[in-house]
Amino acid sequence: MASRYDRRGMNNELHTGPLGEASQYAEGYSPERLFAMPRVEGRHAVGLMALPEWHGQDIWTGFEFSWLNEKGKPKVAVLRLTIPARSSHIVESKSMKLYLNGFAQTRFDSVSAVSERLTKDLGSAFGGEVGVELLALADSSLDVGELQGECLDELDVAITDYQRNPDLLALTASVGSDDVSVTQELTTHLFRSLCPVTAQPDWASVFVSYTGAPIDRVGLLRYLVSYRQHQAFHETTIERIYADIWERCQPEKLSVSGRFLRRGGLDINPTRSSEFEPADMLRLSRQ
Repeated sequence: MASRYDRRGMNNELHTGPLGEASQYAEGYSPERLFAMPRVEGRHAVGLMALPEWHGQDIWTGFEFSWLNEKGKPKVAVLRLTIPARSSHIVESKSMKLYLNGFAQTRFDSVSAVSERLTKDLGSAFGGEVGVELLALADSSLDVGELQGECLDELDVAITDYQRNPDLLALTASVGSDDVSVTQELTTHLFRSLCPVTAQPDWASVFVSYTGAPIDRVGLLRYLVSYRQHQAFHETTIERIYADIWERCQPEKLSVSGRFLRRGGLDINPTRSSEFEPADMLRLSRQ
């Protein structure tokens, strides 16, 4: 499988991969369609590798997944993948769609055979152990929920920055003790960034949980909105937000999640945290 990625998270050689190119959805299983890109160079660019210990995972949900059983009858399921953030690679999403589409006309003797094939191929592509779940369409974990915490979206603010601007991040002026520490969960549904290759919009809800000196909420909302014309992949975007908040606000604890809207039947939901946290399988109404 191919592997090309440059240090800015903007791939100089992605023209050799499927993203941004016209593609024929050829039938037939082919793991060679997976286009993997190493994480490490992009992480050095955003400053993540210089930070203290961090954790996380990327949750992918595939809503257009099908295969044939041993009699040739189509089967469908919702595919959920859990990729550890410490895996060595990400996989370009269009190549994932092309790969998954190859199952549609491929026969398997059992559901477990499908799961085993996915686990082997994707573990190799991502460079780490990938959790694979094939969910029934009525599975309760697919029910729509809501993000916890306080939503920033109704703040009455003027916004002029639409390219990432970490200088907008600041702490609230101390009231009383300089040692004041709070725990807050803050959300916005106004987030948008752009694909680094096609410049198509990537919409998301972003969740920030932290313990530490109070972060200025107006500045945080302005900062998150400043990604509106910023071009990066989902995983790199969330890692950059995490690194910016950690560097500028120096919290004791921090967790950042992005719940990105699906495109091409796939959604990607990265989380980066200073503490180990179990994977959150929450789905929002826009997903």
